[in-house]
Amino acid sequence: MVTRVAWYKKTMQRVAVETPDRTYDVVIDSGGLERAAEYIRPIVDDRRVFIIADERAWKHQGARLRKGLSGLNVTHLDYPGGEGRKRLKEVERLCDKMFAAGADRSACVLAFGGGIAGDVGGFVAAVYMRGVDVIQVPTTLLAQVDAAVGGKTGVNLAEGKNLVGAFHQPRLVLMDPWTLATLPDREYRAGLFEVVKHGIIRSRSLFDLMTNERERILARDPELLEAMIGESVAIKVDVVRRDEKEGGLRRILNYGHTLGHALEAETEYRRLLHGEAVGYGMIAAAYLAESLDMLPTGDRETLVSTVSSYGPIPTLDGISAENLAARISGDKKTIGGHVHFVLPTEIGKIEVVRDPNTNLVVDAAGKALSAAFASASQPVTSR
Repeated sequence: MVTRVAWYKKTMQRVAVETPDRTYDVVIDSGGLERAAEYIRPIVDDRRVFIIADERAWKHQGARLRKGLSGLNVTHLDYPGGEGRKRLKEVERLCDKMFAAGADRSACVLAFGGGIAGDVGGFVAAVYMRGVDVIQVPTTLLAQVDAAVGGKTGVNLAEGKNLVGAFHQPRLVLMDPWTLATLPDREYRAGLFEVVKHGIIRSRSLFDLMTNERERILARDPELLEAMIGESVAIKVDVVRRDEKEGGLRRILNYGHTLGHALEAETEYRRLLHGEAVGYGMIAAAYLAESLDMLPTGDRETLVSTVSSYGPIPTLDGISAENLAARISGDKKTIGGHVHFVLPTEIGKIEVVRDPNTNLVVDAAGKALSAAFASASQPVTSR
């Protein structure tokens, strides 16, 4: 259920997330960082709040958050961020800092920043003293529409992404679309791939919005930002409500992630942002669905065109389709030796397919690499 009320001439959206573990709200409020205590105080009262914030989010948005948390008992813990610091040793370091600062079982972690800060902060909360509360305050588009909602936390091993983690639902997710104003253009586009993903798997209307309003969306039109974030959150919340721990339906959220994760591993997590890898994976999955006669060619062309329009994806020269296909068996979504692909049957509908023919996977991966080369003819820049 989504409720909207007028607030400072903007729109505040409150989406209730109901899981067997707990019920909590996702609040989408433009300017909400300055009002953070209004949402957080009823949850924490006078308990201590430990902020785990990545450096860039703290640099650009930390002053707004500090102002919004005025009157609360807050301690800030430094966290450099980045995939290279998304490791167990960083979790141990942060837990040590919390203990040294006197954190007990009543402590609450506030994860502030992008998806990596949310994953690490959430995992720290899941394991510190066998579990303390966590509040997610995502500041990137990718984190707002995907990573912060649903309770997934975790860190990487050398062998792959998020191979160590826990499901740990937050007490609150607070999103302020105004944080996107300082987001580099490349990271903003990376988040848009995840919005397109939600349209492909669940909402033709959201997909059409992303197709038809590209220029306004790239210009960060405030009204469209609130609309697409709200719709994406509503889609993810509905899926999480039905399947909290990825026993079945929640797999659909992994559309584009099977080969996307393989691409991240193949490039040692250094060349692409996560959303860019998912963009590649979505294109590859569309080609695979077409080759299996699951997706009409016209829909595949529309899908690839819209996904590509939010690129460019960085150049993928030197990447082998065969190597990508070989890496899939090491992904955490491989169960009992079986590979599961989320494939579209039309825009807005998908199916999960087990163990598609390897030659078809290699062919689809190669076609997607070619599409990425074409996309990469445009410059990849930061703002």
